Parts: sequence; structure tokens; C-alpha cells
Amino acid sequence: MLDPAYVRDNVEAVRAGLRNRGMDPDKTLEEITTLETARRRMIPEVESLKRQQNTSGDEIARAKRQGQDTTHVMEASKQRAQQIKQLGIQLDGIEYQRTQALLTLPNLPHASVPVGATEAENVEVRRHGTPRVFDFEPKPHWDLGPALGIIDFELATKIAGARFSILSGAGARLSRALINFMLDLHTREHAYREIEPPFMVNSSALIGTGQLPKFEQDLFKIAGEWDLYMVPTAEVPLTNIHRGEILDGRDLPIRFTAYTPCFRSEAGSYGKDVRGIYRQHQFDKVELVKLTTPEQSYAELESLTANAEEVLKRLDLPFRTVEHCTGDLSYAAAKSYDVEVWLPNRNGYAEISSCSNTEAFQARRANIKFRPAGTGKAEFVHTLNGSGLAVGRTLIAILENCQQEDGSIAIPAALQPYMDGRTSIQR
Repeated sequence: MLDPAYVRDNVEAVRAGLRNRGMDPDKTLEEITTLETARRRMIPEVESLKRQQNTSGDEIARAKRQGQDTTHVMEASKQRAQQIKQLGIQLDGIEYQRTQALLTLPNLPHASVPVGATEAENVEVRRHGTPRVFDFEPKPHWDLGPALGIIDFELATKIAGARFSILSGAGARLSRALINFMLDLHTREHAYREIEPPFMVNSSALIGTGQLPKFEQDLFKIAGEWDLYMVPTAEVPLTNIHRGEILDGRDLPIRFTAYTPCFRSEAGSYGKDVRGIYRQHQFDKVELVKLTTPEQSYAELESLTANAEEVLKRLDLPFRTVEHCTGDLSYAAAKSYDVEVWLPNRNGYAEISSCSNTEAFQARRANIKFRPAGTGKAEFVHTLNGSGLAVGRTLIAILENCQQEDGSIAIPAALQPYMDGRTSIQR
């Protein structure tokens, strides 16, 4: 959530930042301004009445000592108490409406983010590796997997419906190998603490990271009276571990990593990438989350992105990293990089990780603060997140980039210890 005081004092800067993101914020900002004006007018009135009420007790006591009739003073006090209660209810209503309006606004882009309307205006910042030149016609993963007997789309459709898949045999083993390889790399070399979080979260957790209230249609909610949703990403439970806490700044940055399955309706994908396993309702992901100080958050974004890139380097898969323009930023992000792996079936790069700094946007919603030296005034942490990596998309990249003319798949050397030394997947 944006800082209400910043929005109040910098309306035009907020308007410009949100327009750069491609939205028209005028109606919402007008509503917030109206509510803020009413709120600021009412607060002094309530405080004045409370001060009068605090002194009325002394008046009553003094009148009683002097033998005076206190009926009129007590009646005035009673009426004032009722007035304070009514105004308090009105003020709570105004603050609730203001908060709800603020919750609909996305984060403001960092000043360094390039202005642009769509992903076509994202800026490439680096490349690693050279796409392989095949001396045969390469196949897409949706042909390779079924031919090898390691991916089954029809059986998954029978069990669950469209946009699900079943991995079996060496396919399931390769997926598990990727998860273990990624977790080992991030915990042993990148200093993340591994977490096994719940695979379901409550609405407060989703509000904290920004999925609610705006993106409820993309979530799978548990039926009945449960206040539970299937996790759309491990970012949600990991970021909320310290919800409502004040941390010791000397312990920052805090780094978490976790494997979870992720569940998304993909309501906003409009049928994009329906073939294969690139975009599914259920997929596996290893997530990276950091909580840090405002002063260090952008350096931590660079290192988090490098951590995600390192997975692809170890697997010897070509990739590039692009910076999002303002119009392509995710809802909570102030600045983001996409790491995109080369996929032969596309003859191009495709997102495999998105790494973002949300600054205090999530921390303000989840009320996560820190004291810089363990003491002093508390302030909001900055939170960062990124995929390290999306497991299914990494599996796609291996199948397509490492395929052989006979239809077999060469297993990257970094994964062979996780596959009992196996060097290939054969028909």
C-alpha cells in the first residue's frame, strides 16, 4: 500500500507515476483526497471533545466539593461522550474507506524504471550464453515429453481438466532433481534459509503481499467457511512470516527460500501459452524472498536477480535479463527484472523468473517494521521476491535445449548427481 501521507502531500507525483503505469488514477485519487479532507477536519474536532471530556471530571469533582448541583455538568458530559462515540464511528468509516481506496492502487515505479506502455518497451540489460544451432529440426516440449513417456497431458485432463499435466518416471525425477538442486544452491551458496511453509494461506496474508483484494479472481479459494486460499506463490507465506512484527535492523537482510506448488486460475492470461506446461493452474516453483533496509534494497535486488541467473548458468542454458518498463511492472513492484530463458520452440526468450523490489509497499500492508540498530524509531522494511526458478519452465528449457536427434534428452552436468549419475533420458 502507498504511504497515505505521501499520497496526501504529493498527489500530482502519485498521479504521474500511476499514469506511467498505464492507469487512469483520477477517480481514485479524488476519492482519497475527499476522504483525507474529511478525516483531517474531523480529527481535531474529536480531539477537542476528548480534551473537554477529560476536564469535565475535574469540573464535576470541584462542583461537588463546593456543594453545587452537578446535574447540568454531568448531562453535558454524557452528551459529549455520545458525540465522541458517533464521531468516532464516522471517523473509523472514513479511514476504512480511505484504506480500501489505497489498497486498489499499485506501487509507484522507482525513478530509474524506464517509461513504457507494454512489455515491448522493456529494456534488455544483459545476455548469457549462445542459443544452440541444431543440425536437425528441434521439437517442442509438448512433443518431446509424451514421446519419451515422461509427460502425459491426456491423463491429467481426465483427472483434473485442462492446464494440468502429469510427470512420470524420469520426468518426475528430473523435476525433483531441479527442486533439490535449486534449494541446495540457494541455501549453501547464496545464504538463504530454507522454509517449508503451508501451501494454503489466509486472506490477511494475501492482503499483505497484494494479491487481495485486487486479484481475487486469479486465486483458488477453499470452499465453505474456511478463510483459506491455495498459495499462488511462496512469496505470500514467506513474506508474511514476520507480519505484524518489529525486527532488529541488525538481523537484516533476512533471506528465505522455499519450494511450493503454486495454484493460479490464470484468469488474466486470456488463453495465452495454452500448449504444453508453460502456463498451468498448478506448477512448482522455488521462491526467493528478502526483507531488508531501504538503504540496501536495490543492492539486494541486484544480488537476488544474480541468484536466479546463477541457476541457469549452472545448467548451461542461454538466457537474457530485461528490466520492466513502467507499463509492464507487476502490481506490487517498484522495480523488476525478468530473467528469460531461450526456448527453441519459440525461437526466442521466455520468462522463467521475475525479480522485484516492492520497497515498503507490502511491508506497509503487512505491518513489517524494523529498528535500525535494534532501538530507536521503527520504520517499514523493504521486501523483495523472485523465482529461483520456476521448475516447470526450467524443465521445458532442458527438454528443448538439450534434446538430441534421436529424441533423447542430455541431462545437464549439474543435475546428474541428483539423477544418480544418469546422463540422459532415453525413449
